[in-house]
Amino acid sequence: MRGLPQPGKDNPRVKDLSGKAAIAGVFESPRRDAPRVHPFALQMECILGALDDAGLTLKDVDGLCAASGDWAEGGGTMDVVELAEYIGIEPTYVNSTDVGGCSYILQAGQAAAAIATGLAEVVVISYAACPRWWPLNTPSFDPFVFPAGPGQYEIPYAPTLISTYGLFARRHMDLYGTTPEQLAQVAVTFREHAAKNPDARLRKPITVDDVLASPMIASPLHRLDCCVVTDGGGAIVMTSRERARDLKKPPIHLVGYGAAVARTQNSQIPDDLKTPAALSGPRAFAMAGVTPAEIDVAQIYDAFTITPMLALEDLGFCGRGESGAFVAEGNLTLGGRLPTNTDGGGLSSNHPGKRGIFTLIESVRQLRGEGPGVQVPDARLALAHGLGGTFCSAATAILAR
Repeated sequence: MRGLPQPGKDNPRVKDLSGKAAIAGVFESPRRDAPRVHPFALQMECILGALDDAGLTLKDVDGLCAASGDWAEGGGTMDVVELAEYIGIEPTYVNSTDVGGCSYILQAGQAAAAIATGLAEVVVISYAACPRWWPLNTPSFDPFVFPAGPGQYEIPYAPTLISTYGLFARRHMDLYGTTPEQLAQVAVTFREHAAKNPDARLRKPITVDDVLASPMIASPLHRLDCCVVTDGGGAIVMTSRERARDLKKPPIHLVGYGAAVARTQNSQIPDDLKTPAALSGPRAFAMAGVTPAEIDVAQIYDAFTITPMLALEDLGFCGRGESGAFVAEGNLTLGGRLPTNTDGGGLSSNHPGKRGIFTLIESVRQLRGEGPGVQVPDARLALAHGLGGTFCSAATAILAR
């Protein structure tokens, strides 16, 4: 059996953190529709499920991480305090850092540091949202561009979240010759994986032609280039490597971690479409002491088909502008070079709003051999990667068993 990766030797602080914390429990709500269920109730369900998976109880928890203050997430400006009160705990370590959809990967890295330094012993990271029924209106504009400060120069152009991602996709096509068919192949591949996941929102197989025939939402993105909208939630439990060894399930160690933020304004996007993953990825690989070629399975945020394509380039799985060909060659499929989004991802399985927690959950399931549908044989190294906003932030974690 291969041992844990050797962390980077050029940074002793990194060496002190790598592998010191482990994920001991995970739980994903099977709900995709949860009418009239408050998001905090879903979080409670997920937290208890993850603790049971680890063989722990609420009495063991002294750390809580949450980012639940956005639309359909149920919380306010003191969301982590609200959640702690709701579930009935008084944690001494809390983290409510919100950098968008990758927040929970970032929180996992920070929780690992807290555990390694003795600030916490058992940390729960959880998320839930119910956008399918939430009574407050969905923002009709890009929620990351505000009508004050620099945003005042973009608001007159009426950007929406989807139209902004459409701009990324169009720019990639113009720069690198990426085709609509290559974008569509991302959706087709992840639907193949979702077809075997009993909890996935969409399981009916689709073809490239199906994607291209679906209604255009924001050129060049068709409806099937866009994620599903579901209710749902998930949670993970982290503790020390030593304590995790004595718990219910085999520990999955966090051996690499990196995070980065860039900008919120669309006008500040680099010409070559480089995202913050170009910083978070190398940091995670350096901490873990591994290379992209050694990753057995990946879970990469996929709000739209362009999203994982840019991540593949920035994380080093293919060269700049080569992700279209990389996907078209079948590299993301089971048996391919990098099986990706084995649960179906946000394009087919679930997407309540911030999907980073689910990349961690599915990574753990793959390393345990417990994938709900597609299972990569003998996976030992997994990458979980998320983004926030319109490529405004990124966080990357490398997990090992």
